[in-house]
Amino acid sequence: MSENRYDVIVVGARCAGSPTAMCLARAGYRVLVVDRATFPSNTISTHLVHPPGVAALRRWSLLDRVTATGCPPIHTYAFDLGPFTISGAPGTPDTPVAYAPRRTVLDKILVDAAAEAGAEVREGFTVSEVVHSDGCVTGVRGHGRTGATVTEHSRVVVGADGLYSRIAEAVRPEQYHCRPRLQCSYYTYYTGLPTNGRYEVHLRPDHGRGFGVIPTNDDMTLVIGGWPIAEFEANRTDIEGNFLRIFNLVPAFAERIRAARREARFVGTAVPNFFRKPYGPGWALVGDAGYNKDFITAQGITDAFRDAELCATALHEALSGERPFDDAMARYHSTRDQHVLPMYEFTTQLASLEPPPPELAQVLEAVHGNPDAMDAFAQVNAGVMSPAEFFSDGNVAEHLRRRLRETTG
Repeated sequence: MSENRYDVIVVGARCAGSPTAMCLARAGYRVLVVDRATFPSNTISTHLVHPPGVAALRRWSLLDRVTATGCPPIHTYAFDLGPFTISGAPGTPDTPVAYAPRRTVLDKILVDAAAEAGAEVREGFTVSEVVHSDGCVTGVRGHGRTGATVTEHSRVVVGADGLYSRIAEAVRPEQYHCRPRLQCSYYTYYTGLPTNGRYEVHLRPDHGRGFGVIPTNDDMTLVIGGWPIAEFEANRTDIEGNFLRIFNLVPAFAERIRAARREARFVGTAVPNFFRKPYGPGWALVGDAGYNKDFITAQGITDAFRDAELCATALHEALSGERPFDDAMARYHSTRDQHVLPMYEFTTQLASLEPPPPELAQVLEAVHGNPDAMDAFAQVNAGVMSPAEFFSDGNVAEHLRRRLRETTG
């Protein structure tokens, strides 16, 4: 086997890969990060970076670069459930706002930060094969735009290459907590549709419909709308018509969007829900390659940032000899799962686009109108507070008691 030229090769240079590479390079490791794309370039995304993700950008000294692009801050999350709207502040005093930068903006910032940290970045590089030796991943084989095939070796290969990860395909990790595709959504961009710093979610589960509105760069607003996956085939022949008809369920918004101008084509997707074991001999997975859920709660970027830090920390412990590889990566695995499983359950319930169970409907009605409770609900959706905490028996009982006192005087 060729001598390792790198400590770590990261495959995929977007929201999970570049931060992983950056953190490892800042720690002094020899890192190669490759991506078949060149940057800046677009990718399917909800764009939303919730406050915990914004806090990561600040820790990495990258937040100023995002705000310098003119991306507007989002200070309010508003959930229109039909009979009432729950509106609250998503963040904490230290990090009160979210941002939703275009991926042409955000990913370029992240790639540049990885390079500045000392990682070698190869854009336009396609991985064709994962290299193994004695049952352990030892590198990758691929080619750049010139077509010449090269083989690079490393102590660890990290798959940060998304839902259809080439690395995951090669190592075949265990999958668990699997759920099928639940809804399909399409999005586009509008000008002339101001949100005044609000991230809006409009849900009409009685009709199996929902849509979101998110301000982004260049005075544009992303609008995403969806329906149950069972209607995918029936609706795909008239995407625009079905998309626009969703807004008729919210007449006030339909009036707003009629006054706006659509600036882009429709982009759509539907994703499966799963966890993958994120490590094995000589390899690790981070971001959507290791864990994926429906985008209705827009957690993908924030999850990628958190997991990049967790994975990089674990790899540092393993590569430095502080902990055995399996011990360090097992802690990464368990920490990730413990953090995200409650949000996974919450997200897949929302993504069904079905009416909430009576107990949940009662809780949401009790939350409405109470500023502290509405802030807490916004923070659940922002990943600041765990759904397990918000929907705990004690917390739910307190909301219901408060609403009873209000209604009975």
